[in-house]
Amino acid sequence: MSNQHSCMGIWRSRYFIEQPPGYIKVGNENKVFRLKKALNGLKQAPRAWYSRIETYFLKVGFIKCPYEHTMFVKIEDGGKLLIVCLYVDDLIFIGNCDTMFGEFKKSVMNEFEMSDLGWMHYFLGIEVMQSDDGIFLSQKKYVGEILNRFQMKDCNSVSTPSECGVKLHKDHNGKKVDSTLYKQIVGSLIYLTATRPDVMYSVSLISRYMENPTELHLLATKRILRYLQGTRNLGIYYKKGEKSNLVGYTDSDYAGDQDDGRSTSGYVFMLGIGAICWSSKKQPIVTLSSTEAEFVAATACACQAIWMRRILEELRFKQYGATIILCDNSSTIKLSKNPVVHGRSKHIDVKLFFFFFFGDLCKDGTVDLMHCKNDDQVADIFTNVLKRESFVKLRGLLGLCNLGSVKVVN
Repeated sequence: MSNQHSCMGIWRSRYFIEQPPGYIKVGNENKVFRLKKALNGLKQAPRAWYSRIETYFLKVGFIKCPYEHTMFVKIEDGGKLLIVCLYVDDLIFIGNCDTMFGEFKKSVMNEFEMSDLGWMHYFLGIEVMQSDDGIFLSQKKYVGEILNRFQMKDCNSVSTPSECGVKLHKDHNGKKVDSTLYKQIVGSLIYLTATRPDVMYSVSLISRYMENPTELHLLATKRILRYLQGTRNLGIYYKKGEKSNLVGYTDSDYAGDQDDGRSTSGYVFMLGIGAICWSSKKQPIVTLSSTEAEFVAATACACQAIWMRRILEELRFKQYGATIILCDNSSTIKLSKNPVVHGRSKHIDVKLFFFFFFGDLCKDGTVDLMHCKNDDQVADIFTNVLKRESFVKLRGLLGLCNLGSVKVVN
């Protein structure tokens, strides 16, 4: 049916839809159809499907993760573990028991019309290369599609996604560009940040100007595409056997936004030698000092740390002791240890809840804010435009690398 000529309403769990073109009953043109079940394309279809498959998972012994409702875990005697992640009607699963794999695949294929695609090689635009040494995630094919789509496949490459010294602003007097095209490019780049933390900050910047983009913003956007031209083979490599506890890095610029004076928070979490979670986001408030800006960023990082710890515990990788969060601002670290009121912080507890919230997390051993050198602050790549040498160094510390040849598991 055409979505352009139909609408739907709900009344007491009943579904009604206007008669679509070609199926209009003569003499009953003013009546509507009552559906016996949800159809694909209707707003209720995803909810109906999720309810159906959730019921199945619970019936066969899975436990739904209370912190991520699309993840289900099944545990059996002897430490046997099976983890299933759901994205609409696509399932990926991992575990440590071949018997559980076979039983699960047989059960789900008997219950639903599904196919076994074997080892995961490609999922939602993400390429997965599995070897005996580890797993490599990239979006090389997707990068190529973006460059072809926006006529940049033959462009010259650059070494960094943002140009040093160029400050983006609203540029009211600049020449306007096609906002639809600009939004399409930005939207495509946002999805790319799933495996490319090196462009996270640059994409965050250009996404702030989608309402009225000008040539200044379009040039910054095209520079990211030129950077991708020369780095399309980059991806994150998670090396097998690299065991470590969760470690976070937090950083902030101060009043970096040229239009409203707000700062940018950035954080990244590492597990082993690869980044597993990252963010670059403009802060929702105007901070009055660099200490306050860093404290806001550290609090956002701590909130993410709580969620990450809970997810890892569900995956039977419980974190013992406090999660270390590395920060390069000494005043912020001192405040987290002893939230005293003085000239730099006396206003924070009045305006913002996080002042004592973060201090309590440090006291109860959930997180521990520690100092790191400016040169080793990995989160700096999410808050500032860096020179080439610093950018390449931090990019490597995130676990990004070129992997020309990997022995793929069939």
